[in-house]
Amino acid sequence: MVTDHTVNTDEFIAPPCDENIEIIYQDDALLAINKPSGLLSLSGKNPLNKDSVHFRLVHLFPTALMVHRLDFGTSGVMLIALSKDVVKNLNQQFSHRSIRKTYTAVLHGSVEQDNGLLDFPIDRGVFPRQKICYKHGKAAQSAFEVLERSEHITRVTFTPHTGRTHQLRIHSYQFGHPIVGCDLYCTDESKVMANRLLLHANQLAFQHPITGQEMCISSPCPF
Repeated sequence: MVTDHTVNTDEFIAPPCDENIEIIYQDDALLAINKPSGLLSLSGKNPLNKDSVHFRLVHLFPTALMVHRLDFGTSGVMLIALSKDVVKNLNQQFSHRSIRKTYTAVLHGSVEQDNGLLDFPIDRGVFPRQKICYKHGKAAQSAFEVLERSEHITRVTFTPHTGRTHQLRIHSYQFGHPIVGCDLYCTDESKVMANRLLLHANQLAFQHPITGQEMCISSPCPF
């Protein structure tokens, strides 16, 4: 869910991303940005994959450090630290699971329940995929609430309790309702229903590492 393991950056060549990074919040300690879909969080090893969130921002903010990542196809709120002390503090908040994240997703099919908790342990699969493994997987929970539904799709809010790689995507697929536009955990139909992954990080709440103030950064869902 929060790492760029969707693609093998040694072989994958990302198409050009013409969308700009929007700075939602800025102070001396950190940035909160809105990442566009189709932009890597970090530059890949292949020199043709140089364009990324970090590559763009470090030209404007030379001390910019990545706190976390979003998958290539996921859009939405990301935090960028502007010093080593700030990145250390925010990393600790992520490790302690005190940072609260919400996502909007469009799922394939009509979800019957109005809300629920997806609880499937996740383990590394064959790259670039993860897999559900009850023997060796790490605990992973994703709460969901239905916003609206039709016969073919369901819009939900996800609140992940953990932050495993590809968590929301593989949980949705295991649940029987893959995220529309996902290319890894999908059916033939769900994969081609949209020209992007319909997953957006719409809100992130955390404690400001300098002031201690409770912060809540939001980004409207673009789909």
